[in-house]
Amino acid sequence: MPKVKTNSGAKKRFTFTGTGKIKRKHAYKSHILTKKTKKQKRNLTHVSIVDKANLNSIRLLLVKK
Repeated sequence: MPKVKTNSGAKKRFTFTGTGKIKRKHAYKSHILTKKTKKQKRNLTHVSIVDKANLNSIRLLLVKK
């Protein structure tokens, strides 16, 4: 049996919290920032927790078996 590898793209985008939740960054913060307000850009800076609907699929990408 070959090793099951962690998904490299997911490994770079998500991190686990101490309690086992998964943190994510917001989209739309990389370019075309001139037309976005300061408030929009400031709010996109903060880290969020992955929604319950997507939790299982992301956890499968991150956890080695």
